Amino acid sequence: MKSQLLALAACIAAGTGPYAHAQDDWPARPIRVVVAFPAGSPGDTAARIVAEAVGQTLKQPLVVENRPGAGGNIGAEAVARAAADGYTFLQAPDTVVTINPAIYRKLNFKAEDLTPVVALANFNQMLVCGPSSGLRTLAQLDAEARKAPGALSYASGGQGVPGHLAMELYLSGAGLNVMHVPYKGPSPATQDVLAGQVPCGYLASPVVASYVSAGKLNGLAVSGDTRSVQAPDVPTMQQAGVAGYDATFREMLFAPKGTPAAIVDRMNEAVAQALARPDVKQKLQANDLDPRPESPEQTASRLRDDTAKWNAVIQKIHLQVN
Repeated sequence: MKSQLLALAACIAAGTGPYAHAQDDWPARPIRVVVAFPAGSPGDTAARIVAEAVGQTLKQPLVVENRPGAGGNIGAEAVARAAADGYTFLQAPDTVVTINPAIYRKLNFKAEDLTPVVALANFNQMLVCGPSSGLRTLAQLDAEARKAPGALSYASGGQGVPGHLAMELYLSGAGLNVMHVPYKGPSPATQDVLAGQVPCGYLASPVVASYVSAGKLNGLAVSGDTRSVQAPDVPTMQQAGVAGYDATFREMLFAPKGTPAAIVDRMNEAVAQALARPDVKQKLQANDLDPRPESPEQTASRLRDDTAKWNAVIQKIHLQVN
């Protein structure tokens, strides 16, 4: 027994125990990336673009698996319950930890069950209106909403999704009443705005920017701090006159709680290297995704700030989802 304890102590001191060895060898097999939204969503696009480049750096393939549903909760729960061994990651918007825990009555995971690894890309929501609405600027929408409170409506990709919260952040600050029409994703919502079924929508910029640049939708403003690459003539909400407004969202990579810090840091570095490649950056920007990687600590700090901001909006509008 004494000899076994001495051998174990020697292994720990030398950093050569079985656990340390597993970290040193990581990755030794393919890595699974669970995408919490459907194929073709902004996050899915970002994950597939980045996965190929990261796989080349790590010398192991990243296998993308879509597990959509419930605002990202299904995929998030699957990863939260996965082994914290560095072979399962979650790709989802930051909202799965900044918004979902506050609005869903029943949630089978906690925000702290997921460790932030890195932001793959920032993305905007874009406030758009159909040509038949006659609304081309945020000032015109403001005037229309004040003229007949509750008569104007807007579409989003669903209850509690980024577009919904981005619009409510604006409406609550401006004291406006505009009816929310939630859809099951930004794509069907976009189609109804194009068809004139709903006059306006606050929707993912990667989904609607091409329609704005083609003149099929009027872009009033984008939610973040930078303009859309695909529709550069559309101002930010601040540029359109809403002082202090910033609703930047991020497509994130998370790991299960307990994943070794060395693995989290290595994945962060591999993603940052991938995002620095001109070909990867060009592909992301072509889909209106803005790569801005940060350290895990910076990412965690930003998530805490965003959680506080969105919780204030959620409490103000009394939003809850079953």
